[in-house]
Amino acid sequence: MNSIKGGVTAPKGFQAAGVEAEIKYKNRKDMALIYSELPCVGAGVFTSNLVKAAPVLWDQNIIKNEASVQAVIINSGIANACTGEQGMEYCEKTAKAAALQLCVPEKSVLVASTGVIGMQLPIEKIIAGVEKLSVHKADSIESGTLAAEAIMTTDTVSKQIAVTFEIEGKTVTLGGMCKGSGMIHPNMCTMLGFLTTDLSISKEMLQSALSEDVIDTFNMISVDGDTSTNDSLVIMANGVAGNTMITSKDSNYQIFKEALNFVNTWLAKKMAGDGEGATALFETKVVNAQSKEQARILAKAVICSSLTKAAIFGHDANWGRILCAMGYSGATFDPDQMELFFESKAGRILIYQNGKAVDYSEEEATKILSESEVTVLADLKQGDAQAAAWGCDLTYDYVKINADYRS
Repeated sequence: MNSIKGGVTAPKGFQAAGVEAEIKYKNRKDMALIYSELPCVGAGVFTSNLVKAAPVLWDQNIIKNEASVQAVIINSGIANACTGEQGMEYCEKTAKAAALQLCVPEKSVLVASTGVIGMQLPIEKIIAGVEKLSVHKADSIESGTLAAEAIMTTDTVSKQIAVTFEIEGKTVTLGGMCKGSGMIHPNMCTMLGFLTTDLSISKEMLQSALSEDVIDTFNMISVDGDTSTNDSLVIMANGVAGNTMITSKDSNYQIFKEALNFVNTWLAKKMAGDGEGATALFETKVVNAQSKEQARILAKAVICSSLTKAAIFGHDANWGRILCAMGYSGATFDPDQMELFFESKAGRILIYQNGKAVDYSEEEATKILSESEVTVLADLKQGDAQAAAWGCDLTYDYVKINADYRS
């Protein structure tokens, strides 16, 4: 597997665009298009929040009931959530406009929105934006970058990646982009994420691969504990690579799963590290656990702890907060038979062992915690399972950003 430049336009047969449509803000890109020259099989995972935005309901129906998808229209600024029948009507109007401009079936068009909940979309601007997107779409790296930038809200950087791998001597490419900075606490997935591939694979196997992989990637991140109404992660596969179609969980399926995990892990970590107001990516690894599920629960509890996140921001080796979070997680472990470490580029330090603190240097611990990527390692000494979770520190700026988000 090789990393290459680009994102959603890297696989053969895909085009993208990003334009200014003035949905909510002026002088910034706020609408994006992903388009395949050929029909694709599609798969998706969506928010577990009972309050689901209109685009989520629209996409769930298409992914479940339609044989193919060919385009995605995304807007930022307004979420089209809690907008009633009109919100669903606007999804349909958006899809119809795209179908007309791209000459594809209406029910092959997915839609996605991100931004403020409760506001109605300015549908005339959306339709005008669709027309601009269709004119500007291209298969260049630059077009994919513009699309990745157009879906941002409070993100500080765009997030895109592409890799190639081989199946049966054929070069297959997988590309992706995502956005997410706040209201990030997944269950089934998180944020808005879009993956494209020229792999030939059945719809059933594509859905299985995506559903399996989010458990240890996007489901293991959290910024603020809030599961969005709009969380969506979709993947489109157009088969242009020319490999024999994957229809079972054979060795070729496993090769694809490895590439998918690499891409999704990279995107998930980039999103966690770009949490609203964040100054550091905060990772927790739980190793030598009795089971994968035990490790997942404990790792997620630590990165979700507001007190621990605040300590990371302050570069404070307050290990008691870590033990506390693990203790209320619901997973059982023996605090008297484990070790805790802090790690970063600045080094590694043991801080807790067998039920009590060790004699460590606070100065060295602070130095380690002052890096832009910080890891807590919990060694349970109970088995051979492990898991990782990713979050960010909790800063003053997080409150500032969310105090006036609607203005």
